[in-house]
Amino acid sequence: MKIRFLGAVNGVTGSNHLIQASGRNIMLDCGMYQGKDEDLNAEEFAVNPAEIDCLLLSHSHIDHSGRIPLLIKKGFKGNIYCSKPAYDLCEIMLLDSAHIQETEAEWKNNKAKRSGKEFVEPLYTQEDALKSLQYFKPVLYDQIINIDENITVRFNDAGHILGSSIIEIWIKDEEDTIKLVYSGDLGMHEKPLLNDPVQINKADYLIMEATYGNRIHENINERTGELINIILKTARRGGSVIIPSFAVGRTQELIYELNKYYDSHLNEIGTEENELRKIPVYIDSPLAVKATEVFKRNSHAFDKEAKEYIMKGDNPLDFQNLHFAVTADESKQLNFSKEPKIIISASGMCEAGRIRHHLKHNLWRKEASIVFVGYQAEGTLGRRLLDGEKNVKILGEEIKVNAEIYNIKGFSGHADKPALLNWIDGFKEKPGKIFIVHGEKEAKEELAMEVKERFNINSIIPEYNILYDIKEKNFVNEIVLESKKQKIEDNHINELLKEFEELKKVFENALINTKSYLNDEDIDIDKIKNINNNIKSLENEIMNLTIISAK
Repeated sequence: MKIRFLGAVNGVTGSNHLIQASGRNIMLDCGMYQGKDEDLNAEEFAVNPAEIDCLLLSHSHIDHSGRIPLLIKKGFKGNIYCSKPAYDLCEIMLLDSAHIQETEAEWKNNKAKRSGKEFVEPLYTQEDALKSLQYFKPVLYDQIINIDENITVRFNDAGHILGSSIIEIWIKDEEDTIKLVYSGDLGMHEKPLLNDPVQINKADYLIMEATYGNRIHENINERTGELINIILKTARRGGSVIIPSFAVGRTQELIYELNKYYDSHLNEIGTEENELRKIPVYIDSPLAVKATEVFKRNSHAFDKEAKEYIMKGDNPLDFQNLHFAVTADESKQLNFSKEPKIIISASGMCEAGRIRHHLKHNLWRKEASIVFVGYQAEGTLGRRLLDGEKNVKILGEEIKVNAEIYNIKGFSGHADKPALLNWIDGFKEKPGKIFIVHGEKEAKEELAMEVKERFNINSIIPEYNILYDIKEKNFVNEIVLESKKQKIEDNHINELLKEFEELKKVFENALINTKSYLNDEDIDIDKIKNINNNIKSLENEIMNLTIISAK
């Protein structure tokens, strides 16, 4: 069995891993890069998509599913296995992603038309996204799926978002069977609406996320109270609360938590809770509206508490003061209205969508508050705001940041370091090796160190151009592959060496010419100075090329 890590290697986004075993190529996730790495989305796949036999999808978030239409566009013809709720969410999320690709390409081409630059193609179209859906094969949690006579898989609830999965993979390799577990993205315990992550009993190898591998989510039980206090404080000074939120998962959790808070203070007249009921809540994201309907259709996957609400006749994803803005005109009207309000809008990292318009209209207002409730990847506008930037450019306009910026970590969809370690601790038979992915460098390194200290398990932080060859249950051989980048660098060095030889010949000819001039009785001093300057310049160029080619 061989494993290649093709995404979420040097950061959090772009999850994509390849297992090669029993003559099969099995892909785990096919996610889109976001933030500082988004240019990588247009790069060719490291493996020919036509040679991939099947794709196992952990969940629907775009950083795990977003390049699936492109994979199929490039030749993939296999089955895509995921949970039924994950498929339902992909139906709307991939189409939404395609719409964004088309809109951004149109915007760039309008600029290119004016500047005379080349036109660009969208990464994929809505037609490509629709075509990709026919390759999905939804499965049930705990259902055994036989890929072939040597490979078996099972999906388990990961508690991250609706339909998220921990994937168990059994691979028969000669006389032995190796069990590989892919955590996908793990959720926190007691997360709104969702069940806790399933505990796996045994693994020989584990591929594990480390988004918050070096952090602790503090004050989890106080997260709703903290949000309520920010809302009331902002509304009292006449401002609105803007919440950048992932349309799928986080938005529904916020609706649920607000509904639960309202219900628990139903008869408290004249209190802060009654004051809160007067503040309208707007969900301004067509995708979030559709996703909320998907959640309602898949209530069978909710946790016990949410099911009890439903059995009592209370819709946990609706309350009296909740409004959904669907059309563009409805969205625009929110920024013309002066009343204090709560606007929950996508995208969660502020990279696209309607949230950018709401930030443009509210970031400069001292009375407004911006509340982050999820992870912000490096390079995103959300991360820059959290890091304290005071001037940002949004939709071509410079905006001064005067609003109060908050970060409520208790709403995170990812398990923190203690939760990740406790999940590993729950294995009755611990993995022999753990591959740590989906995290920034510091997070992965700290988690690896903790795993070693607590369980005496050696972790591997994978690199992009390494093939991990697993010969047996606790042996990994690392094979360095020649990457495309390395090939480009090698070609560049060869070109420099050719240049070096050409300059050397020019240098030698210049020396010969100098000697002939010195032997001439009619010496032109200006010519000698020019030749001398040329020689010095050529000598400097040769030295530079020698240093570069030696690196």
